[in-house]
Amino acid sequence: MPTETERCIESLLAVFQRYAGREGDACTLSKREFRAFMDTELAAFTKNQKDPGVVDRMMKKLDMNSDGQLDFQEFLNLIGGIAVACHDSLVLKAPKP
Repeated sequence: MPTETERCIESLLAVFQRYAGREGDACTLSKREFRAFMDTELAAFTKNQKDPGVVDRMMKKLDMNSDGQLDFQEFLNLIGGIAVACHDSLVLKAPKP
């Protein structure tokens, strides 16, 4: 039986695979696939953005090798950044002992 952490990793892999390869390379997210991922999986974030170019700028910043696509490592940089921001927010809101 997988641990909680192993299930989280499996979920990240499954989500990436669901969007990658809809067009072109099955190992990367194209700009359109990334947009579909953001609009579906992180809809609260994208709906609250007043700037329509924010997702394109995120893609460009995450695309470390500038190939116009996000591989799994680049995708994990996004997930890690979001997790850190959530953690920081929780730590800041936690009552001081």
